[in-house]
Amino acid sequence: MPRRFAFLSLLAALTLAGATKTVTLAGNGKPGYTGDGGPAAQAQVNNPYGLVTGPDGALYVCDIDNHVIRRIDLKSGRISTVAGNGKKGYSGDNGPAMQASLNQPYEIRFDKKGNMYFVEMPNHVVRVVDKKTGVIRTIAGTGQPGFSGDGGPGTKAQMRQPHSIQFDPQGRLLICDIGNHRVRRLDLKTGNIETWLGTGDRKPTPDGAPLQGTPVNGPRALDLDPQGNLYLALREGNQVFKIDVKAGKFVHLAGTGEKGWDGDGDDARKAKLSGPKGIAWAPDGGVYIADTESHTIRRIDLKSGTIATIVGNGQRGDGPDGDPTQCKMARPHGIFVDRKGRVFIGDSEAHRVRTLKAE
Repeated sequence: MPRRFAFLSLLAALTLAGATKTVTLAGNGKPGYTGDGGPAAQAQVNNPYGLVTGPDGALYVCDIDNHVIRRIDLKSGRISTVAGNGKKGYSGDNGPAMQASLNQPYEIRFDKKGNMYFVEMPNHVVRVVDKKTGVIRTIAGTGQPGFSGDGGPGTKAQMRQPHSIQFDPQGRLLICDIGNHRVRRLDLKTGNIETWLGTGDRKPTPDGAPLQGTPVNGPRALDLDPQGNLYLALREGNQVFKIDVKAGKFVHLAGTGEKGWDGDGDDARKAKLSGPKGIAWAPDGGVYIADTESHTIRRIDLKSGTIATIVGNGQRGDGPDGDPTQCKMARPHGIFVDRKGRVFIGDSEAHRVRTLKAE
């Protein structure tokens, strides 16, 4: 990255939260599955992806190659497993979540009642764990890849490599059905599923295009702001769009469509992105993306329209913690910003969960 862009990225980081530093919350950098009941920073995780804070204030992490969901108590710093028996598979529906076999849970969300939803991408399903009973069940997908079932029960529909999930303002579950180049919508009251966005075609998404009848190329990740607008990252498309639900159109926010890592300090629409696989709206007026193949976390300023790298220097590696612009990462997939403005990162192939903290 040119020095001018690196300097602008550093200025952005300093402006956002004062002097900040990266800190490891979980993982010792070596892939494994150890440490439950003890300090998360001393535990082993194996390829952490999606992460989110739950209604109890703890951080929940998709530990995909351990095939479990883990919980980090942000007060005590201790880690535990809350779903999955650690064995790769697809079993356990209608029984205790801790006894179920999962297959690479990719992303996780909580509904207003505290129930935990997550996607198992290689199983092509979405499952939920009931807060009161701890029982797990499948709510979308048959376990077989394909595209079918629109207009009928989600449990009889086929998806292909679902990844990101998020609730819309009406409480319906939106699912990034990546392999089908669609975003599906599951009505949790009726149990029925439908295609909400995408045509199945791997074609560009024009700026200002209507929501219906417009293609989305590799819809990988999405998030919601308090006004009900959605933000969508296209993996293959190397772009980010705002979905203006009221106006019924796509608004181009970032990415030329060409894969790369440049453009910091300038118009985000003219910047190159590199396979973005995570996205998070933030209360500071920005949208954060895990720009996975450039090994960075980038921020789109929604007011100025500019983009900046706030963590990472474009080189694959593992830290060191401290200066965010010098903290190397390895294909980060997870990014979450809570309502307090705390930034959490699933630094996937460094096998760490990191956070940004004020100095």
